[in-house]
This record gives sequence, C-alpha cells and structure tokens, in this order.
Amino acid sequence: MTTPDVQGPRTGSEILRTALRRNLGAMTWGTVLMGMYQAGETAFPIALGLIVEHTMRDRGLGALGLSIAALAVIITTVSFSWRFGMRILQKANTTEAHRWRVRVAACGLQPVARDVDLKSGEVLTIATEDADQTADIIEVVPLLVSSLVAVVVAAVALGLADVRLGLLVIVGTAAILTVLSVMSRRIGASTREQQSRVARAGAKVADLIIGLRPLHGFGGNHAAFRSYREVSTEARRQAVTVARVNGTYAGTALALNAVLAAAVTLAAGRLAFQGRITIGELVMAVGLAQFIMEPLKLFSEMPKYVMTARASAERMALVLAAPPVLAPGTRRPDAGGGVEVDRVRYGSLRGLSFEVPAGEFTAITAYQPRAAADLASVLAGGVPPGAYGGTVRVGGQEIADLSVEALREHILVNPYDGEIFAGTLRANIDPAGTGRDIAAAVEASMLTDVVALHPEGLDHGVRDRGANLSGGQRQRLSLARALAADAEILVLHDPTTAVDAVTEQLIARNIAGLRRGRTTIVITSSPALLDAADRVLVLDGGVITTEDTHRNLLGSDEDYRAAVAR
Repeated sequence: MTTPDVQGPRTGSEILRTALRRNLGAMTWGTVLMGMYQAGETAFPIALGLIVEHTMRDRGLGALGLSIAALAVIITTVSFSWRFGMRILQKANTTEAHRWRVRVAACGLQPVARDVDLKSGEVLTIATEDADQTADIIEVVPLLVSSLVAVVVAAVALGLADVRLGLLVIVGTAAILTVLSVMSRRIGASTREQQSRVARAGAKVADLIIGLRPLHGFGGNHAAFRSYREVSTEARRQAVTVARVNGTYAGTALALNAVLAAAVTLAAGRLAFQGRITIGELVMAVGLAQFIMEPLKLFSEMPKYVMTARASAERMALVLAAPPVLAPGTRRPDAGGGVEVDRVRYGSLRGLSFEVPAGEFTAITAYQPRAAADLASVLAGGVPPGAYGGTVRVGGQEIADLSVEALREHILVNPYDGEIFAGTLRANIDPAGTGRDIAAAVEASMLTDVVALHPEGLDHGVRDRGANLSGGQRQRLSLARALAADAEILVLHDPTTAVDAVTEQLIARNIAGLRRGRTTIVITSSPALLDAADRVLVLDGGVITTEDTHRNLLGSDEDYRAAVAR
C-alpha cells in the first residue's frame, strides 16, 4: 500500500480543482457534445417556427421536404450527442470517484491523528458516498455550460424576432439564478450536517456489530440499541430538514421557470397580436418558452449539486489532510535484524526494555492484560513515536525512521481479534492473491479440519466477520493468514485463546517448526506456546522482571507458576 501523498489536495476546494483539472479532456468533449445536444433541442422549436413561416409563404412540397430533412438532422444530432456526451462524462465521473475512494481508503488504512475524531464507519461513508458526490462535479460543470448554451441560443433566437423577448429571457434567467444561489447556501450547510450525522450513525452500527456478542453476554445490547436509535433519529431529523430545504429549492426553481416561460409566451402573443412578429416567430417563441424550462431547470439545479460536491470534498479533506500516527520515514530495516525495545514508557509500560535477536522464538507473558495490549500497539506502529517515551528498533533502525511500507513488510503484528473478511478461506489467508503456498500455514494453524469439512476446501465461502465460523475457527484462520505472510518478524498476540488444549499444543509445536530461523514473538499466557519458545520474558508492572525457559521458570518462580499453570 502506498503512503498517502502529503503534497496532495488538503482542502475541499483543492480536491474539486484536482478533480476538474485531471478530467479536463473528458469534460471538454462532454461539454461540446452536450452543448450540441442542447443547441439541437433549442433548434427544434426554431425549426418548427421556420417551417410554419416558409410553408405558409411558399406552400410547396419542396419546402416541406427540406423542412422535414432539417428536422431529421436535428433529431439525429440530439440523439447521438446526448448518447456519446453522457457516456464520456459518466465514464469520467465513475473513474474519478474510484480514484478518490482508493485514496481515502489508503488514508483510512493509515492510522490518522487522534484529534480528527473519525471512526471507521465514518471513514467508510466518506470513502463511498462522499467520493461519489465529489466526483459528480465532473458532470455538473459540462451540464451547466451546455444549459447556458441552450439559454443563450434561445435568447438570441428570440432577440432576432424581437429584442424585448431576448432581453426578457436574459434578465429572467439572471434573476432566477440570483435567487437560487442564495438558497443553495442553505442546502450546502444542511447537507454537510446530514452527511456528518449519517456517518456517525454508520460508525455506531459498525461498533455494535463488532461488539454484539459481548453486549449480549452482559445484557448491554438494549442500552446499545437505544444509543444507536438516538444517533439514527438525529440523522433522520437532519435528513428531513435537508429534504424540506431541497423541496423548497426545487419548488421555487420550478415556479420561477414557469413564470419566465409564461412571461415569454404572453409577451410573444402580445407582439404577434400587434403585428410586430409573424405567426412563424410566434410558434417559435411559444416552443422556446416551453423548451427553455428544461435547461433552466437543469441550470437552476446546478448550484445545489455544486454545494453538495463541495460539502463532500470538505469531508474527504478531513481524512486526506490528517497526518498518519506514524510519520513515515525513508529508511528500511536491515535484513535479518531483530527487535529492540529500549526504556519504552507508554500506557501501563514503565520503562520496558528487552531485545529479541534475529531468528529467536521469544514468548512474553504479561501478568497485566493491558500491558500486553500496549506492547502490541507500540510494536505494530499504531502509536506515534512522539506519544511514548523510549525507543523501538526493528532491524537495527528506529521505527520513527522507517517508512510505513518498510515497517509493515518487515514486521507483522497479528492481534488476538484479527478481522475476518467476507469471501473464501483462501482469500482470507492470502488477501493479496500472491499465489504463495498456503498449505503449510493451514497445517501449522490446525485449520485443516475446517478445510476438510467442506467440499469446496479453501474455496469455502466465509461470511462478513466470519459469522459462519466458530470463535476457534476464526482465530485459527487469522493465525493462518499471519503465518502465510511469512514476515521476517512475526508478533502474535494471544493466538490460541479460543482453541482447546490439545489443539493449542499442536499449534505451538507447528509454529515453532514453521518459523524456525525467523524472528517470532508471542505475547501469551498459554503454557503450550511458552514451552515451545526458546525464551520466556515475564512482563510485570510494565517492565521485564525475569527471563528464562518456561520449564525453568515453572520450577523457580512461584508467581510465574501461579500465573500460567492451568
């Protein structure tokens, strides 16, 4: 995964400018084709007026045939220009939305600064809905220009018939846009608030799904659901407010457009009654008055879409502009290096120091579970170097000096609650689809029984979050994925808490065999894993208090024996 470009767009306005700039070619062609479409649509009532004029004057079949041919050309132009214009614009829109989704997702996968206050559910909403709405600007601008073309052509055509008709269209359009531009600001503010509340509701749902089983366990599910209902109710109320504002906006736009069309029709009728324009020009004016409502409607809706796109772009900027927790460096770890933790102070860790040489299988048993979680977070790079005291070195290099990609390629920290994705067993073990041999990882994690249980084998379907797997199966699947990655340094945090003792013994022996010669750290209180390790470090009170082999510690340390013996 690529680290987000720190020189990229950092504000909503910059995001919109970037989207417009890199789609300039598609937008140019789209604008030309959509302009031809609108010009053709405008030409239709003009042609009808000319047909009436020439037919009444010439009354010949030749003039009628020529008029019909002209209408056929206009209709063909309208059809093809719309088809190909919208194809170009929608392709550019879809491609641009995809680019922003990937970019936001890349930033979301990097831990963002803690003061951003965005949960995973909110980041998901930004990476989907907001990315799509921001990319809509690619279609909005060409449609805005093409609608302007239609209004200008109609104004010119009416002005040629009578200057007052052309001026009426221009002045009326300007007045309509002035009124609607003021109303669109309210839409932008309401939309931003709605997007924020919907995102918070989505984050709450994600939290509930993750913690549903524990909530059921201690009876907290009803309180959690009430909390979600409150957040969802707020989102609903804001959605109603936005719908009310949009309805008022749409109603006002339609009413103003109808008033302008009626004014043009009445003015043309009066001029025809006075003999200042011909019957053909009256037909043209009435046709244009009816037609102009459509481009005016489209033209008047554009400010609303622009404000929505701007609001979405500003929300995307919250993620794109947020610095990662781990400020990326440029160095890479030395090959074959180990791990060194030097006087680290963070959370429950109180000047923690230890070293794991390259190729050693080390187990760390923490008497306080919080200390184990804090250590795993620091080793995973989930805590910025400035947020803890001391130094952590991986492959001889300080974490602060390493790029995020280099750190993650060199060291893998597999949490005890590793995420399971919807897909197949194979896709969960090898998410990147590298095609590496995963048979050894399946066997080492004792996942073979799960694979053999289903006719599809590794292609057996897995539901989101492993809903169709037991707790032990999910844990073994997560372990298989970690082992298949074959990282130079592997950190496992409680990898066997959900399996039985016999399976745990086999897994411990298999991990030791599969990882022989590779640096492995297991944070655990499992006697099987502790016994399989080359060395055991005891973490108590935030520091390493003693170290030895598991069996020596059982015989010499009463506290250790009481903590790990089962």
